[in-house]
Formats: sequence, structure tokens, C-alpha cells
Amino acid sequence: MKPTQTAAALAAGFILVTGLAHAGSGAEGAAAEARAQASHYKITRVTPGYWRVSIHNPPFNIFGPESIPMLNEVVTAIEKDPQLRVVVFESQVPGFFHTHYDFIQPLERTTSMPPAASGLQQFPDMLVRLTKTGVVSIASIRGRATGVGSELALACDMRFASREKAVLSQFEIGAGFVPGGGPMARLPRLIGRGRALEVLLSGNDIPAELAERYGYVNRALPDAELDKFVDTLARRISTFDKQSLNEIKQLVNVASLPPDQEVGEEWGAFLKSVQRPAAQHNIKKLLEWGLQKKPEIEVHLDQYTGKANLPD
Repeated sequence: MKPTQTAAALAAGFILVTGLAHAGSGAEGAAAEARAQASHYKITRVTPGYWRVSIHNPPFNIFGPESIPMLNEVVTAIEKDPQLRVVVFESQVPGFFHTHYDFIQPLERTTSMPPAASGLQQFPDMLVRLTKTGVVSIASIRGRATGVGSELALACDMRFASREKAVLSQFEIGAGFVPGGGPMARLPRLIGRGRALEVLLSGNDIPAELAERYGYVNRALPDAELDKFVDTLARRISTFDKQSLNEIKQLVNVASLPPDQEVGEEWGAFLKSVQRPAAQHNIKKLLEWGLQKKPEIEVHLDQYTGKANLPD
């Protein structure tokens, strides 16, 4: 799938659904199926009211410009399904829920993308739409949720984490730039100003137990119990009245969500800041050390971003 394809062009595309065919027929269906097989997001319809979205972009579940239309397909499908009540986001890649933006790809592949119909750029638009849709969204976090992964989790309605294996991080300050997916707008409302600034200005890893204590996640559960807990909760929600679920969520949104503009402004700040000399210097160092190639760098990104800021 070419990253220059717009979200509108992909909106009518194929969504891989385990056990169900949605690809159409003939050449169009074959092309749609090929796109779905290449997607970083695989949808499984557990029941008509309950979907699971598995993130699969090994080895590190990095999010790049090619991921944007793929995620848009998923969000669009969530919005349009009349029976869907709850969706769970999870990872198929051991050690990584979803990680940071792809720094190897030319930035022009992102900056050249047209804005969405809302006027927001495409990535913040998708996160806002996920938060506002009447479908309940749950992040089941096993492994590292770094940068984009943290931002996707924050856009979900609930977050549950593996006590032994989940780590959340807004690492960006250590690499010299500003996060782009809404954590400055969402985190203070979720965990308070002081704790939000600690997360954002330290760039430190936040292990699951501390994330639970801060309110960054709803609960940190023993890893062996995470899947059963989330599945049981999702199945329960999926049996409830869709209209009532939607009304409750929208009324909670009034009291808790940031304005769309606040989320949208962060993406612009990210794109500007990542081009500044400090960010380019640190990103170059990190890539030279093995960012996006060596597990050691991805697993200990907070340590390496700290090292990148030391004098040469």
C-alpha cells in the first residue's frame, strides 16, 4: 500500500475479518484482500458486537506514514458498523504494543498528506474520531506503548496493562521534539498536571504498576490474567444496548475530553519540532546506534535518549 494514498481512497477498501469475507469479487476484491494482508491492523469479529484489532508490524510495531491510511480504514469500519459495541486493541508482536513514529521514512511522506474532512491532520483526526465514536474502545497493553502507542492507548476509552510486560512512554523530549498525538491535551485531564508533566518532560519509562497508580491505565493486571479480564469485560459490554452505551459515552466525553483543536495543534508542533537542529542531532545519533533495528535500543529508549543529550 502506498503511503500517498489518501484516507478517502481507502475508506471503501477491505478490512481483514477472521471468518468473514468483505473483499467483494474479481480484481477489485483481490486487490482489496492484498491490501488487508499487508495491513498493520487485523480485525477479528469475535461477535457482531465485539471486535479485536491486532497490531502487527514486526519487529517493533513502529508507526509510519504507511500506517496512517491503514489505521484510518479500521477507524472508519468501527464508525460504520451498526452492530458494533466494543473494540479491543492489542498486539501480536511480543514485547511491543505500538511504538514511535518511523524516523527512517522521509518526513515529506507525512507532511504531504492532505488534512482530513474535519480539518485536522489525518493522525489526530483518527484519534479524535476513535474517542468520539459511540463504540467503546479498550487498549489491552502488553509490551511497550511508546509515543504513538501511548497516544493510541490514551485515545481509547479504557486501558488495561500487563503488570509484568507493559511499559508506557512519551519519550519524545529526550529525542528533542514534541509529541504529536494528543498527550499534552489528554494526560493532564487523566492524571493531573504535575504527573502529566513528569511523564512528558522526563521522557522516562512508566511501568504498568506506576501507570496504574497515576491513573495512566485503569488497571495493571498479572500478565496471565490480562486477556481473560479484557475479554470478559468486552463480552459483557457487547451485550448491552448500543444506544445507551453511546449516550453514556458522549455524556462522559462532555466532562472529560479536550477540544479537538488542542489535539490537532500537537501534530503541527511535532512536525515543526522534529525538523529543528536539536531533534535532527538526537535522531541521527539514535539511528546510528540502532534505533528501529536493534531491540536493545527500542527496549531501553529512555536510556539512549538520555545518552543522546550528553555532550559529544
